[in-house]
Amino acid sequence: MRYTLSAKDIKSSARAGILHTAHGDIHTPIFIPVGTAGSVKAVHQRELENDIQAEIILGNAYHLYLRPGMDLLEKAGGLHQFNGWNKPILTDSGGYQVYSLSENRKIHDEGVTFKSHIDGSKHIFTPENVVDIQRSIGADIIMAFDECTPYPCEYSYAKKSLKITHQWLERCVDRMNTTHPRYGYEQALFPIVQGSVYKDLRGQSAEFVASKNQYGNAIGGLSVGEPHDMMYEMTDVVCKILPADKPRYLMGVGTPENILECIALGIDMFDCVIPTRNARNGMLFTTQGIINIRNEKWKDDLSPIDTSLGGYVSTFYSKAYLRHLIINKEILGAQIASVHNLTFYLWLVKEARKQIISGQFMVWKEQLVKQISRRL
Repeated sequence: MRYTLSAKDIKSSARAGILHTAHGDIHTPIFIPVGTAGSVKAVHQRELENDIQAEIILGNAYHLYLRPGMDLLEKAGGLHQFNGWNKPILTDSGGYQVYSLSENRKIHDEGVTFKSHIDGSKHIFTPENVVDIQRSIGADIIMAFDECTPYPCEYSYAKKSLKITHQWLERCVDRMNTTHPRYGYEQALFPIVQGSVYKDLRGQSAEFVASKNQYGNAIGGLSVGEPHDMMYEMTDVVCKILPADKPRYLMGVGTPENILECIALGIDMFDCVIPTRNARNGMLFTTQGIINIRNEKWKDDLSPIDTSLGGYVSTFYSKAYLRHLIINKEILGAQIASVHNLTFYLWLVKEARKQIISGQFMVWKEQLVKQISRRL
């Protein structure tokens, strides 16, 4: 795996690049559709590839470990073979899911003991077995095991948590160096910068992560409730420290506006459940603004969802028809809305890439943010 920097914006820290993996190239900036349990909700693999034109998807180690389990995934030959997705896959280590189980988990130096949300059974995640799980899943990009701190968070807690996260990272690196891929292709570890909303802790963590000299680096623990300006501030601090010749991945972010602002700060990779979760609730992101398709105003609107995007779904189905499906809780409504929103998100990062290469990114961004953030 290697990263090639293709272009830099002269008026911001935005850049375009290519991350070369065993399952294909990823053109950055990129958005990663979230396929938590091995499936992007309500979306076929053929739609991901052909209509949405996704280049990478995300799976989650916590959920895949519990169901279908490692025995079946290993028998299938890994997640690529199991779900039929032949492009790159990134797996989250499960740290965020364990964080969200605050009433059912206990953090200690060795790792995290937790109860399954499915049946209450007890399990333990350590840096070592989380790497092993992701080896078994067969992800191209493996995330280090970390603790995601909540917001708000006391400085003393954030400092203590960061110490554990760094200790776990060292153990993840050791495990990667002493084990081998299961399916004959290279897998890369991405460390995760933590430190809550404290500049000094974020800076220390970025320095520590950079010193591990892995294939890429991630930023976690943001978009967990803090104000957007604070998220941008922490992202800027970290991006100025993380090496420029490695991809930077901002985990769990975010809205279209968040993505554009963080591209300007030097972020290359994003993931978030917003496009699919909001789609199932009837919120559509379009090139002209945000639509709540449940509103009465769309009842008789027979125009396509968004002709500017291209793609079958966005240009074929009308707003009135999609509203009818969503109001009546038809499964097809969730499918159409999810494919459309993901098509928009991938269009957004690809357009950003074009503008970076052409040298017009900041002018384009300032205009587009206003346009796509308005409510229609």
